[in-house]
Amino acid sequence: MNILVTGAGGQLGNEMQIVAKGSKDKYIFTDVCDGYTHLDITSIDDIRKMVSENDIKCIINCAAWTNVDAAETAGDIVETLNATAPENLAKAMKEVDGLLIHISTDYVFGADPYNTPCKEDQKGTPTGVYGLTKLHGEQKIIATGVKHIILRTAWLYSEFGKNFVKTMLNLTATKPQLKVVFDQCGTPTYALDLARLIGHIINNKLYENNYGIYHFSNEGVCSWYDFTIQIARLAGNNGCDIQPCHSSEFPSPVTRPAYSVFDKTKVKNTFGIKIPYWIDSLMACMENMGALKKVR
Repeated sequence: MNILVTGAGGQLGNEMQIVAKGSKDKYIFTDVCDGYTHLDITSIDDIRKMVSENDIKCIINCAAWTNVDAAETAGDIVETLNATAPENLAKAMKEVDGLLIHISTDYVFGADPYNTPCKEDQKGTPTGVYGLTKLHGEQKIIATGVKHIILRTAWLYSEFGKNFVKTMLNLTATKPQLKVVFDQCGTPTYALDLARLIGHIINNKLYENNYGIYHFSNEGVCSWYDFTIQIARLAGNNGCDIQPCHSSEFPSPVTRPAYSVFDKTKVKNTFGIKIPYWIDSLMACMENMGALKKVR
């Protein structure tokens, strides 16, 4: 099968390149940045041309507007990238009876004060433009009638690009003291674990008759404070005094979800997977980065 990956230059796109090396399928990695086959996913004609010329039967959409704060003032481009573009990809796959695997987010939740893990059929209650446009993207994909797997994920990090782990590795190594919010809870997700799930679904054709929305993150629960403590400990950055603080101490144009832990029963039962614990995956990522200094 010929598979098209969008947003190949991002965190998940880079991890998909690693996973693809072990696949019998043919992957074409696209982006709008240098180093990849160029594809503008805001143009349905460009997508149709790419699909036709390469006999694409599956698209993995890793592309999105992901700057949560900037989304509030960026204008129509956020809706275009997070909702219209996925709809374009869905239409193109629908026309060839293909499959769309789309990545969504825990930010489709947040307005309601949940205190139990979020399930796939729970009503979306986004608190900002980013979450709202990602929810619109899901809805538009489903409306096309395309065969689809929508994977909601959360707190994504990897060896690639900018992310929370890299930021905290730097800050805890260079700052004498650091304040990190403790009143927002979720679960970190190593992008390689998500990429491996996608590869597992495709390689074993597990998508057949299992179309729909799924939740995936690593196992466990933590706050951003807990996450930072583990990053610093594993890196051996013991000279930074890390203190918990309230979200209100860091004003933001967006109210982020206070509790966006996923219930992953559906993805585990449907695809027969075991999901790694978040600290184990953090250790694996940091080892791959050469940043792991202390193993508990």
